[in-house]
Amino acid sequence: MSRNAAYFALMCLVWGLTWLPIKVGSQHVPPVFLAASRFVIAGALMLAWAGRDVLQVPGEAWPRVIMTALLLNTGNYTLLFWGTAQAPTGLAAIVNFATIPIFTIIASRLIEGHAIGGRKLAAIGLGAVGLGFLFSTRALGGLAAAKGGPLELWGLAAVATGTLLYCFGAVWSRPVMGRIPTLTLAGWQTLIGGFGLCLMSGLLETVTPAHFSALLSWPTLPALAVLVVGGSLIGFTIYLRLVRDWGAFRAGLYAFISPAVAVAAGVLALGEPFGPAEAIGSLLMFGAAAIALKR
Repeated sequence: MSRNAAYFALMCLVWGLTWLPIKVGSQHVPPVFLAASRFVIAGALMLAWAGRDVLQVPGEAWPRVIMTALLLNTGNYTLLFWGTAQAPTGLAAIVNFATIPIFTIIASRLIEGHAIGGRKLAAIGLGAVGLGFLFSTRALGGLAAAKGGPLELWGLAAVATGTLLYCFGAVWSRPVMGRIPTLTLAGWQTLIGGFGLCLMSGLLETVTPAHFSALLSWPTLPALAVLVVGGSLIGFTIYLRLVRDWGAFRAGLYAFISPAVAVAAGVLALGEPFGPAEAIGSLLMFGAAAIALKR
């Protein structure tokens, strides 16, 4: 196995396992508060890592950096962390990863005017069917592996909506990507998004001193460490290396592997249900993602 292949396997494993600490941490502290803690810490570490490049942001680029930070991280992760706290981690991961290529097509069309051909329309249609199937089985209960909680359907919808915000933010980021060092841009977007998450947590959640104590205690502190070190630092660094060496297409194939890791972790560690209905909906969404990613 080549070094990059080993890095790819590690990235898939790390990004697949990060859904588990979101679920575990959210059982002890409010989910958006957990997200805010992750992104403030990760953003500060990224900017420290960027070193002298930290100020290499043109003045006219700051409005776009702030706007995209609020979409990529504040809006997205407010919904994603809350949604994952309500829904099975494996299904949340599938909805997130499998819709990124589809929502990116839509965002590129609306923002940049890129044409949507027949293949892309097929991807959007198949993805919509897959999402609808997953949502309907959770709503009806009887077709799924087990009847979920009352907020499970809304949790999956929140993850999908957050992913849509992420894709719009990613497309809006493109004009400044070549003008700002990658780590600097990601660091500022992460830190600004983290501050936005602090505001959202203050507006939506009741955070008490006990929650700060819980954040620094077992099992929330290890969960936060995995999210910061594994999800934000190790995973992101490997992804940048693979995009450089392999290109965005091959690096992006993690979207088909990490959800399988998340499903397995959810089933084994949390006893989450995953039956034929979930498998059918997931296959439809992965098929849509494959069509969207096809060159």
